[in-house]
Amino acid sequence: MAKRVLIPLCPGFEEMEAIILIDVLRRGNVEVISAGKSKDPILAARKTFHLADKTFSEINSSEFDAILLPGGLEGTKQLMADPEISSILKSFQQQSKMIGAICAAPSVLRNLEIISGNDPYTAFPSSNDLAKGKGGKYTGERIVSHNNIHTSIGPGSAFEFALYILEMLEGKEVMEKVKVSLQLPS
Repeated sequence: MAKRVLIPLCPGFEEMEAIILIDVLRRGNVEVISAGKSKDPILAARKTFHLADKTFSEINSSEFDAILLPGGLEGTKQLMADPEISSILKSFQQQSKMIGAICAAPSVLRNLEIISGNDPYTAFPSSNDLAKGKGGKYTGERIVSHNNIHTSIGPGSAFEFALYILEMLEGKEVMEKVKVSLQLPS
């Protein structure tokens, strides 16, 4: 049975990160559901509009294997302020399900203390102030995994991160097949 992944989209999300995650995972036969606060078009960081598959209120976290948060400064602030997303993330944490965040979005996880203490993580360097005073140990690496939490540094690592997550969900063979079809540089 295909794995199911939730990707929440808030106004100001980083298009490249969200769309690359959605695209690469779907190429690997992962069922990806994007969600927004409403059915209205969502204005992303680079002023492109996007439609989510569902609304946050329609999401039942028990139906998903993973949640992946795209970054974007404004999108991350919106994710941090949304009680429905906080509830979904806490549910995933309690069930030790996969949680991923890229660019500024690891700040959401730090703010909720999903990343805490000396837990290693990475993020876009200037975004660390979004969760100032919260825990976690910043590494600056391109991808960091600790327990069920996976973080990536920014837009330039979106393909790496998507392929990394795909391999974790569907295995190396599926990931390699998708990677070859993308014609990425070696």
